[in-house]
Amino acid sequence: MENEQSTNNSEHRDSNVVHIDGMYQNWFLDYASYVILERAVPSIYDGLKPVQRRILHAMKELDDGRFNKVANIIGSTMQFHPHGDASIGDAIVNLGQKELLIETQGNWGDIRTGDSAAAARYIEARLSKFALEVVFNPKTTDWQLSYDGRKREPINLPVKFPLLLAQGVEGIAVGLATKIMPHNVKELIKASIDILKDKKIQLVPDFPTGGLADCSNYNNGLKGGKIRLRAKIESSDNKTLLIKEIPYTCTTSSLIDSVIKANDQGKIKIKKVVDNTARDVEIEIQLASGQSPDVTIAALYAFTDCEVSISPNSCVIVDEKPVFLGVEEILKNDTEHTVNLLETELKIREGELQEKILFSSLEKIFIENRIYRDIEECETWESVIETIDRGLDPYKPSFYREITEDDITRLTEIKIKRISKFDAFKADELLSSLLEELELVRYNLSNIIEYTIDYFINLLKKYGKDHERCTELSTFDTILASKVAANNAKLYVNKKEGFIGYNLKKEEGVEEVMDCSDIDDIIVYRSTGEYQITKIGEKKFVGKGILHAEVYVKGDERKVFNAIYLDGATGVTRVKRFQVSSFTRDKVYNVTKGTPKSKVLYFTSNPNGEAEVVGVSLSPNCSAKVKSFEYDFADLEIKGRTSQGNILTKYPVRRVTLKREGISTLPAIDLWYDEAVGLLNKDSNGKYLGKFKDEDRIIVFYEDGEYELTNYEVIHRYDAKRVVLIEKFLPYKAISAVHYDTNHRQYYIKRFHVETSTMNKRFKFINEANASRLLLVTTQLSPEVELTYTDGRQRVRKHVNLKEFVEVKGWKALGNKLPYDKVTDAKITSEDDPVDQIVSGDEKKDDNKDDGRDSLRMF
Repeated sequence: MENEQSTNNSEHRDSNVVHIDGMYQNWFLDYASYVILERAVPSIYDGLKPVQRRILHAMKELDDGRFNKVANIIGSTMQFHPHGDASIGDAIVNLGQKELLIETQGNWGDIRTGDSAAAARYIEARLSKFALEVVFNPKTTDWQLSYDGRKREPINLPVKFPLLLAQGVEGIAVGLATKIMPHNVKELIKASIDILKDKKIQLVPDFPTGGLADCSNYNNGLKGGKIRLRAKIESSDNKTLLIKEIPYTCTTSSLIDSVIKANDQGKIKIKKVVDNTARDVEIEIQLASGQSPDVTIAALYAFTDCEVSISPNSCVIVDEKPVFLGVEEILKNDTEHTVNLLETELKIREGELQEKILFSSLEKIFIENRIYRDIEECETWESVIETIDRGLDPYKPSFYREITEDDITRLTEIKIKRISKFDAFKADELLSSLLEELELVRYNLSNIIEYTIDYFINLLKKYGKDHERCTELSTFDTILASKVAANNAKLYVNKKEGFIGYNLKKEEGVEEVMDCSDIDDIIVYRSTGEYQITKIGEKKFVGKGILHAEVYVKGDERKVFNAIYLDGATGVTRVKRFQVSSFTRDKVYNVTKGTPKSKVLYFTSNPNGEAEVVGVSLSPNCSAKVKSFEYDFADLEIKGRTSQGNILTKYPVRRVTLKREGISTLPAIDLWYDEAVGLLNKDSNGKYLGKFKDEDRIIVFYEDGEYELTNYEVIHRYDAKRVVLIEKFLPYKAISAVHYDTNHRQYYIKRFHVETSTMNKRFKFINEANASRLLLVTTQLSPEVELTYTDGRQRVRKHVNLKEFVEVKGWKALGNKLPYDKVTDAKITSEDDPVDQIVSGDEKKDDNKDDGRDSLRMF
């Protein structure tokens, strides 16, 4: 008996047990659902989070056309929103800064600078005309009780516009997040019209901060997409950059901080950053001496917040559930929702008109047929109703519904004064206008799509002009960080010990190789034939017996390596030309076939695919008849890094020596000159010089009257401050110059051909005395020049054709004397020779044609 009692008690206790893991699971799901549905994720129907919806509802209840203190709006909203005033205040400021639904007054902060709004008691707001037109309609609103049951609030506001996409939204829930980009109001309206016309649409974001946007990978706003945003940067001069617009999600302060950080890390080189932002954004960046504006702009995009990426994640609430929808699908839903709302409004209006027509007709019948007199003798209320009802019997078939007691009661409430002043003509006019409106409403209902299109067109006319696109769409090239990083270090190599780096101690065996940055990749070749590409470091061991090391530039299609190596397995000496276009970092590759005892006998790195001539000496003990011969690398085809190369000789090689420097075997290369830093480049930075190949040269003129011939290697640096003219050297072109000769105290015009061929040496083509000076130099074929000189107290301008004024003489000749004593200025007036005639300098040309961009400088 006792055992039975004990068993019953145990079963009773087990039935009341609630396991704690189940409690936590239920509580967590409840909490997660609440955060997703009630706080973080917007509804697809009105595009609003609950707090935003409640703010707008509270503002509508307060609306009297005047501004209200935000503190007052917060207090009213707290009747509906069960959270603190701080969260409501932040949400109001966020809505106000979007400048769509709320008109603001006072200091509402600035999304560009990150400045916060003033306290709620100091700022004011009211609903915009746009919000009043598209957001509210109590007749089509579904209501629910507020959290305490004292008020009613909208379940969703009847928004007749794709508000969600116009404002954008960001929210983080439990295990879920949403990030919908803002879009342009005009473009959304036009896209909605296109949807109604069954046309294809394509939506891209538009950000209030402006800037540039690459939306080629937008992915319809879904997860996995990416938007690249860039600041708008202008070069006001060679030493100053101006940032005029900033990327969305950045502020001027955060962007400036990122620029300073990049400078401190040596990625860019600047002197000063100044924030001049007032009404418009303007961040001034002053460049350090010798820095290229174009390269610095690219570096700003690569290393600072001047370029940012945003990953969209379009999630909305549909039927009380979070759903991931693309922005185009959201717009289609919103457009369809607008159609339904407009249709509902028309049906409500149809019902209202029918009721008005019905009562106006009853009133007319009641008065014109003097039915009101028949009730004078009625003694009870029931007999009054019955008498009026009987008087209306003949007309009942014409009404759209049955006449109720309430209708008859309304007739009895008509005042005697109204009956006595009844005007049948005005009553007929009123009925006629109501019938016309009813007919129009029914027409719109039967043509609801056209009616909706007209509605959107009207919105476009009224509000489109205030919402022009802010962000400029573009397609961005990928900027290689290693290409634009400032050279903030030098590459050193210890060939014997096998170390490379930018922080090697300057001791015996350590050689300086070249300028580099601390993010560069380095390619290292060893005498065994092994080579690898590795990240630079302060001091890095890469293997003993280093043969060659340099900065590796990914994507350089003109870098060619020439090598002669001994194959250890066969004893055969091979020759190869190869490029290294792809690699795995720190993986060891081999110039040779990788057999034991293989070694490299000769190796060169050629930035422009040069092919030199070498002398090969064979071992004197070998049986070869010819023990010394020349080999031209130009005879060898350029192949990939895995090719084994061609056989040079089967006999032992004693040594290989350079006989003659080679010329490029690659197609012509387009080059530009960056005037800010004095460097050649292949990246379209600066002035276009033309196509270069083989033995083409560059001619440079300096302000002191010197010229210099150089090769066209992009590593060449010129003294940019002294260069007055740089271009491709074409020997057939004559140089024209206006200069002052100190010895004769006269101004001269001379024309000459370059007769020297020495490279990298300057030659003076005017008098060497200190006071002699160059006024103008040009290579135009028939240059027209305007000379300004003084004649007494008058300034006179004279036009001179330099080709007609003097014939071509030797480069040391003075030229022909100008008949003016004091020439104060000389400037070219003829147009430059056509750019599209730039060709290789070794091609024979007629003297009336030109191959280069005509360049000139005046002092």
